[in-house]
Amino acid sequence: MYFDFDACRFQDHESDHDAWAVIAHDRSLTWQQLESQARAWCEHAQALGLRADAPIVIRGHKEAAFMVALTGALMLRAPFVPVDAVYPQSRLQSIIDTLDANLLYDTATGSFHVLREGPPPTLAESGLCYIMFTSGTTGQPKGVQIGRESVQGLIDWMRLDFDLGPHPVFLNHTVFSFDVSLYDVFGTLALGGSIMMLDRDTAAAPLKVAEQITHHAVSTWVSTPSFAQQQLLNPGFSQTGLPSLRIFLFCGEPLPVPLARTLRKRFPDLPILNTYGPTEATVATTLLRVEDSHLANDAIMPIGRAKRDSWVFCDAGELCIAGPHVMRGYINRPDLNASRMFERDGQRGFRTGDLGTEAADGMLYCHGRIDDQIKLNGYRLELLEVDAALATLPGARPAATVALRRANGAVARLVAFVETGSTEARLPQDLADWKVLLARKLPHYMLPTELLACERMPVSVNVKIDRARLAEIYQALNA
Repeated sequence: MYFDFDACRFQDHESDHDAWAVIAHDRSLTWQQLESQARAWCEHAQALGLRADAPIVIRGHKEAAFMVALTGALMLRAPFVPVDAVYPQSRLQSIIDTLDANLLYDTATGSFHVLREGPPPTLAESGLCYIMFTSGTTGQPKGVQIGRESVQGLIDWMRLDFDLGPHPVFLNHTVFSFDVSLYDVFGTLALGGSIMMLDRDTAAAPLKVAEQITHHAVSTWVSTPSFAQQQLLNPGFSQTGLPSLRIFLFCGEPLPVPLARTLRKRFPDLPILNTYGPTEATVATTLLRVEDSHLANDAIMPIGRAKRDSWVFCDAGELCIAGPHVMRGYINRPDLNASRMFERDGQRGFRTGDLGTEAADGMLYCHGRIDDQIKLNGYRLELLEVDAALATLPGARPAATVALRRANGAVARLVAFVETGSTEARLPQDLADWKVLLARKLPHYMLPTELLACERMPVSVNVKIDRARLAEIYQALNA
């Protein structure tokens, strides 16, 4: 069986109805069970008023019910809005308010929650598949609206150019509120494969990860490079130890050449695919099949070339993307849509904010962010959003976040400074519980590892906080 995205229904195919479709920590579902439970989900949702073009928030963490709900929303043509349980209540509420949503499905309890009375409102944009919320500069997440035509383009690209083979079994470790996970979701449904979901505890243990790959015969590794780097701690993370693996597919952050080189040694026969693209371009927009020539030196890894029916080009050093896979715009943000989107040859376009170059042979490279938007362990975030949360700490003191980078330019972790007005290099007593307080405002991956006292925040000539100077202060403190 497989899911027909155009018809929004299950179709019979070569795969057995009793083959696994969903493998989760709480339970597993065959294709027949997935279809049956998705239909039941639809009936319940429709009874509560859910219909085409009305958004539904789906919240949880790696439960089998998450895939049931995503599939059900697709069947009803209702845009799904995935929110992982790690998000604090304030962020969830911000998303609900932005959408004016009145229906939430909790995958941990398997229950619907009516958020307000009245019929679910339909969105101004019709034909959306999902809305993914990303980090925002004001502390408010931005809602990226992705159309069904964009998702169909992603599926066609995977089917034609990724060589995943019949009925691929996907490793799914990223949370569903991070769009890299949609490779696994849409790939499973469209190709009649399986999705093997790692919950947070299992994903943190390399030996358990390998055990699950072996037990469920995972064929398609999908992750950020950072997650693969963690697995190298396990000597059994190799082609001999994991014979079911057939391909590595990376996205979400730059692929370091040293990591790719190590993977080539441990998995000499496995293709390594490097993909690049912002959430605003439906998961990814360029593809590189890593060759030995790309591993010859420690230069940055290319991001490849643009996908079918799309364009990626540099404008004043900024990577720009155009094509049918570009978002329909940020929800309720005409200001951002005016500054970030454009039209080219009748297609939607998006200015990524990434620094890029194009070689003479058309190969594209990404050199990081133009602004303070960064990627840490595969998650995209903006330092100003962390700053906004820091500003809510007791005392309303000036504060700023600094991204500490490795030698290859990748962000290793975040540290934060808070102005105390004192020469004493210690935090005031009212900031003793700063991590607990920030965890109420930010997801775990956005929390700084340290909060340091600073007598006065350094500023640039433009009277903006000088993060570079703060990084120098941190290095001096730890010299």
